[in-house]
Amino acid sequence: MLMKILGSIDILGGAVLLLSAILDFSSGIYIFFGIILLAKSSLGMLKDFASWIDFLSGIAFLFLMATEIPKYILVAMAVLLLQKGFFSFLGE
Repeated sequence: MLMKILGSIDILGGAVLLLSAILDFSSGIYIFFGIILLAKSSLGMLKDFASWIDFLSGIAFLFLMATEIPKYILVAMAVLLLQKGFFSFLGE
């Protein structure tokens, strides 16, 4: 159950990150997903690749408030988050 909740956060975060390459969201959304993903990365203590994806995506969300990140980086991080979220629904 917890993996599916955390996976849905990954899917929502990936969708927002993918759409942020096209649209401009409010800074509150970026702060929310940035803090959530940084907190998720602390659960894995950066020992595995999935924790690093969460950590770098959380940093990207927080940087989106201050600066513009190239679109190809946003799309690459969004694809990684979406993939990670979809794979969390495959396990039990």
